[in-house]
Amino acid sequence: MEQAFLITSEFGIHARPATRLVNLAMSFHSDIELTALNKTVNLKSIMGLMSLGIYKDELIKIIVSGSDSEKAIEAIADFIISENLGKIV
Repeated sequence: MEQAFLITSEFGIHARPATRLVNLAMSFHSDIELTALNKTVNLKSIMGLMSLGIYKDELIKIIVSGSDSEKAIEAIADFIISENLGKIV
């Protein structure tokens, strides 16, 4: 499963929400990747996520595969939207 988002936060995905996003991803068994800026990282890795330097108006894609992929993609989408980090495109 995959879902694309446009980052709308003025600060992009900075340290605090990035940490919370990684912690959320780690709560699922599925493999979860984030693609942005022509790079793909494991969303369960804070170093990987922070290395991308995702700022406002960047397009990202979340790719989930595994036994709980539906729950994972839904929870991640809810987090991104509720934290005003981005919107679904």
